[in-house]
Amino acid sequence: MMRLLNQTTTSDLMKPGLIIDMADTFGNLDKTFNVESAIEKAEETVVDIKKIKTDKDVTNDYEYTRGQLYNLIEKGQEAINGILDVAQNSDHPRAYEVAGNLIKNVADISDKLVDLQKKMKDLDEDKKGPTTVTNNAMFVGSTSELQKMLKQMGNDK
Repeated sequence: MMRLLNQTTTSDLMKPGLIIDMADTFGNLDKTFNVESAIEKAEETVVDIKKIKTDKDVTNDYEYTRGQLYNLIEKGQEAINGILDVAQNSDHPRAYEVAGNLIKNVADISDKLVDLQKKMKDLDEDKKGPTTVTNNAMFVGSTSELQKMLKQMGNDK
C-alpha cells in the first residue's frame, strides 16, 4: 500500500529514510493561504572553538582526581573491614573471595594514585623545558692531523 505525502502519520515521520520535499510542502501552504513565498537556503557556517587548557585547569583536574582516588581508597578500606568480619563469622569461601577482590581493587586504586603523581610530575617537567645541555666536541680532520695535535698536547704537559 502506497501512501501519499498528505496522508503520512506522525509515526511515519519518525521512520528513518523518509524523505519529505519541503518545497512541495510549503507550496501546498502557499496555495492554501493564497500567498507567494520564496525558500532560500541558509548558509552553513562552521565555527571551530578550541579551548586552551590552562595550568589552572590541569591543577584543578589533578586535585579533583586525587581527591576522588583518596575517597575510593577510604571506602574500599571500610568495605574490606566489613567483608572480613562477615568472612570470619561465616567461614564461607565466597565471602573470602569477595574480600580478596576488594583488597585487589583497593591496591589497584592505590597504584592509580601513584601513577597520577608520576604523570603530574612529568607535566611539571615538560613545562620547565630541558634542564641539561650536552655539548659534544668533535675533531674534524685527517688521522695525521689528529696525531700531530695529540703529540703537541703531550709535549705541552
